[in-house]
Amino acid sequence: MIRFISFEGGDGSGKSTQLRLIEQYLTARGTKCLSTREPGGTSLGKMIRQVVLQVGEREVAWPTELFLYLADRAQHVTELIQPALRSGMLVLCDRFMDSTVAYQGYGRGVDLAMLRRLNDIASRGIVPDLTFLLDCPVEVGLSRTRQRSQISSPAARSQDAELEGLDRFERERLDFHEKVRQGFLEIARAEKDRFVILDARQSVAQLHDEIKRIVEERLMA
Repeated sequence: MIRFISFEGGDGSGKSTQLRLIEQYLTARGTKCLSTREPGGTSLGKMIRQVVLQVGEREVAWPTELFLYLADRAQHVTELIQPALRSGMLVLCDRFMDSTVAYQGYGRGVDLAMLRRLNDIASRGIVPDLTFLLDCPVEVGLSRTRQRSQISSPAARSQDAELEGLDRFERERLDFHEKVRQGFLEIARAEKDRFVILDARQSVAQLHDEIKRIVEERLMA
């Protein structure tokens, strides 16, 4: 039975939009859903999110970054996800353990086996039943994030001003994002029963229709 769905993808892939749309659809059908995200699903998580994404130009050591994300996940699972699953709710999560493997493992080069052990501790062994990977070329996703930052800050005109509206991951070099994308794809190929890879270059409506169809099939099954 499908009880936990995660949405994964690189920056600008549109996963947050698709999660919101499927939540609205399922809620209208009478399905009780918990919609949440990592980092930032809990009060503590919101503070961690601000630290890890908006630390500015200061370098963050990879163990610091990793343990902040794991701390967020441990609190998130204990405070929100486990209780929701126990109550029979359908959990929809914007990023979960696969983002840690893709970003810190493939992107930063942290040992993958160690990451998976730490993920298992932080998540208490909870794994999504279904994961949508919204995949698109890195250039497409980063272009979307820059357009989004300009809309939220229309005064930004120069490249430096534009970058100020991006979080520290969105400001990473292109080769980092390429490694993350390939990491997500490798994870998905290794777990074909759990993952559905979607072309995030499609329109919002097309993606929503595809996700809706798959969710309906899995829920009915």
